[in-house]
Amino acid sequence: VIRHRDVRASYYGVIDKFRLQVSEQSQRKALGKKEIIATLLPSAKEQQQQKEEEEKRIKEHLAESVFFEQTLCQPENRTASSGPSLLTVFLGIVCVAALMLPTLGDMESLVPLYLHLSVNQKLVAAYVLG
Repeated sequence: VIRHRDVRASYYGVIDKFRLQVSEQSQRKALGKKEIIATLLPSAKEQQQQKEEEEKRIKEHLAESVFFEQTLCQPENRTASSGPSLLTVFLGIVCVAALMLPTLGDMESLVPLYLHLSVNQKLVAAYVLG
């Protein structure tokens, strides 16, 4: 067990190295060794406090920058559209009308033959409408 007795905030992030050597009790010759790197980190509670302080600073900075942007920039005059565009409404009406027209091969209709649509044309109209 290795304990760090002098824990201070100024030591956070400091890298320490420890060397472990394994040998038999009766012999002085080392059987193996390993270097272990350790870094002192703040506790979870201290990290939480640091994160909260940093978030406060970022929010304050963003609030200041937004305030300056709003005072420096002039508001743009845009008219908000209150619904779908005229083109979208027209396209929807055309597709509904195309679906209501008779299909090719229907003989008992009063609509002229050039207004009869194929199944593929009706599928395209249904896809566009959907």
